[in-house]
Amino acid sequence: MNKVLITRRLPAPVDSLLAQAGCAVDLIDSEAAPERAELLRRLSGCAAVLATATERIDGEALEAAGTGLRVVANCAVGYDNIDVLLCRRRGVVVTNTPDVLTEATADLAWALILATARRVVEGDRWVRSGAWPGWAPSQLLGVELCGATLGIVGAGRIGTAVARRSAGFGMAVRYAHPRAAPELERALGAQRLSLDELLRASDIVSLHVPFREENRRMIGARELGLMRPGALLINTARGALVDEAALVQALRSGRIRAGLDVYEAEPRLAPGLAELPNTVLLPHLGSATLVTRTRMARMAAENIIAVLAGRPPLNPVG
Repeated sequence: MNKVLITRRLPAPVDSLLAQAGCAVDLIDSEAAPERAELLRRLSGCAAVLATATERIDGEALEAAGTGLRVVANCAVGYDNIDVLLCRRRGVVVTNTPDVLTEATADLAWALILATARRVVEGDRWVRSGAWPGWAPSQLLGVELCGATLGIVGAGRIGTAVARRSAGFGMAVRYAHPRAAPELERALGAQRLSLDELLRASDIVSLHVPFREENRRMIGARELGLMRPGALLINTARGALVDEAALVQALRSGRIRAGLDVYEAEPRLAPGLAELPNTVLLPHLGSATLVTRTRMARMAAENIIAVLAGRPPLNPVG
C-alpha cells in the first residue's frame, strides 16, 4: 500500500479520496505549517506527498522521503517551494493546480484594487475607532477607477482574468508579457508595453508573473520611481517579486499606495510596512474560497492517484 503524506489539514476530505484509491494516508492534522523536523520525519517511506506552497521540498526533504517517492503534488499553482530539477533527476513527478484558482485570485486582486483605491480599510478603522467626526468634503479622497489605466504585469490566466474584469470600469488596459496576447488585445483593446513603459503609463499596476529567480525583486526602487504619483501597486502573485524595503520607502514618501496579499518572507513583513496607512495588507487569501480550495485539494489528490496508478498526471510541472 502506497504511503501518502498530506502536509496539513485541507478544506476538502481528500484523505478519504486517496484511501479509496488504496493509499495509506498520513495526515499532519494541523492548520499550521509543520515544523521542519516533523515534516522530514513523516516523509520517510512516502510514495507521494500532497504539499502546500509553504513546505520546502528540497534535497533534504527528498533524501528524507527515500527512493520510493514517486510524486509531489503541490496544492498551489506556483511551485517555487519545490526543487523541480532535483525531483526530475530523481524520477519524481511534480504537479500543481492551475486553472481552478484563476477566478478566485482575480476576484481577490480586484478586492485589493477597490479597497486600496477608495481607502476602504482606513475608513473602516476610523469609524470603528470612534474618532470619525462626521462627513466632510475632503475626507479620505481616493483614486477614480472609472476610465483609469490598468497595467497587467504577466498576462497569463490570472492576469487575463483581472484585465477582463476591468471592462465594467471602462478602463484602458496595458500589459507587459514575454509574448503578445492577441485575444486580450481584441477583447479589451489592450496594448502591450515594456515593463518600464507600463509603470509610467498605469494608474494601477497589478503583478501576475510566476516567481523565478530572474524575477526576484523585479519591482525595486528604480521601478517604483517610474510609477505615476498616486498610482497603486497590487501584488497577488509572489512576495519575492517586490523589494519590500524599497516599497516601504516609496510608500513613506506618499507617492504611491499598495495592496498586498503576498510578502517576501511570509508571515513576516518588512520593517515599517504594517505601520503605513496607505497600504491594504491581506494574509495570502488569493485562492481562499471554499469552492476553490476544495477543487485545488481534489486536483492534487487526483494527480497523486494517477501517478501511483501508472497514468500520466493531470497537471505535470515542467
